[in-house]
This record gives sequence, structure tokens and C-alpha cells, in this order.
Amino acid sequence: MMNIVVWIVQGLVALAFLLAGFMKGFAPLATLKKNMTWVNSVPAAFVRFIGIAEILGAIGLILPLATGIAPWLTVAAAIGLAIVMVSAAIFNVSRHETRHIGLNVVLLLLALFIVIARLTFVRI
Repeated sequence: MMNIVVWIVQGLVALAFLLAGFMKGFAPLATLKKNMTWVNSVPAAFVRFIGIAEILGAIGLILPLATGIAPWLTVAAAIGLAIVMVSAAIFNVSRHETRHIGLNVVLLLLALFIVIARLTFVRI
């Protein structure tokens, strides 16, 4: 039963990061600058890097464990995405954009849940 819960969480977190990653990785920068004010403050290459990192993290949450090939990468991906969320929260605080931190915290907690669940409750 716990394995099903963890898979559902992994799927939802992966979907969230896929959507965000594709937007940051491939949407026109002009569009991003209208919807995400922080994009104006960082180099375009960094925005694209974050997007690609989020896409790879999302894939890493699902593919390794689903295929049985290097399943430890699922935990590594969850740790990486947790680090991304901590960094995003710090960045938001530094810019006094605290209204965005709620989503950062939720995704951070879900990523940490995946790490803990995969390492303790549901062995990989």
C-alpha cells in the first residue's frame, strides 16, 4: 500500500517539475519574463539550465525505478529536486517574494517524503 502512495507522490511531483521545466526550458523568454519576474534578474542561460535540470529530475523520479535500471537514481533525483526547491526558496526570500515560497515548501516536503519513503519504508 505504501508503495502505491509513494508512486502517486512521485508521479505528481514529476508532473509538476516536467511542466515547470518545459516552461523554463523552452518557452520564449519574453513570455517567461511576463509571468516570472525573477527571469529578468538572471541570465537566460541560467533560466534554461534550471528548466532542463527540472525536466531531468522529473524523469529521474520515475524512469530508473520503473525500469529497474539504477533505481538509486530515483532517490538521487528527489534529493536534487529538494536542493532546487531550497535554492528557489532562498532566492525568493532574497528578492522579498515570499508569496512564492509556499509552492517551494510543498514541493520540497514532497521530494523529501520520496527520499525518506524510498530509503526506509519502501526499499528500492
